[in-house]
Amino acid sequence: MSSPASQSVLKPATATADSLFEIGAVLTIGASLIFVLVMVLLALALRRRPPDTKPFNAGLWIIGGGVVFPVLVLSALMVYASVRTSQLTTRPDPRDGLVISVTAKLWWWEVRYRDPTSGRDILLANEIRIPQGRPLTLALSSADVIHSFWVPELAGKVDMVPGRLHHLHLEARKPGVHRGQCAEYCGEQHALMALHVVVLPADEFDSWLAAQARPAQTPKDEPAQRGRATFLQARCNACHTIRGVSEESTLGPDLTHVGSRLFIGAGTLPTHRGTLGGWIADTQGIKPG
Repeated sequence: MSSPASQSVLKPATATADSLFEIGAVLTIGASLIFVLVMVLLALALRRRPPDTKPFNAGLWIIGGGVVFPVLVLSALMVYASVRTSQLTTRPDPRDGLVISVTAKLWWWEVRYRDPTSGRDILLANEIRIPQGRPLTLALSSADVIHSFWVPELAGKVDMVPGRLHHLHLEARKPGVHRGQCAEYCGEQHALMALHVVVLPADEFDSWLAAQARPAQTPKDEPAQRGRATFLQARCNACHTIRGVSEESTLGPDLTHVGSRLFIGAGTLPTHRGTLGGWIADTQGIKPG
């Protein structure tokens, strides 16, 4: 995936993000008009006038510029924002759309798909891949403290409260990579709790999901065989699952096909041989806690 990850509210990539951008732009313009008026009135009040200047009606300026104008503008903005927000929150759920479960944990994201062939769950971590042009629902929850799911180019922030399930409906327009971030302070590594949403063409997504449903390949060369043995001997499987190797723990991120993900450590480092080695050798030095 050559497209760089982006995290900007100024680059909406879904209809929901379009609506949020529109609301933000209208509110900013309205607030700017009020600010400009206040500055003009302030300049007029500070201006030195000749002694023979006819006095102006201060009461009219105060009532008109200080009361009527702000009340009209702010009321109009409030009604507009309320109507547009209501339209966003009352959109019908997509029928028969893809459902992806996302669970926030300290300090990473568990992502769960349902294999359409076998019906089994497919677990990933810190990366969500979605098909272009298909409506889908993200089912958001938290396993510990309050987190907040925020991918600004796709939608607004959604709090993830323990014991509650929140839904976010999306339909991405074009392929690309969008960076997300936990937007609710959740502890020591809150700043390094990121994730990436990768939008793929629909047929490419189907092929990717089928590949993710398969267990890890049996190592064929000697270094890979030693790596498998080390994974088991060092008891990495006490926290991590690799399907086809050891599936006894879900305490930490599922590492099946981890090399196919763009980043490791919840968006902390790009995935390649060097960063994987550095992460294994000194995890606490990279991400303390």
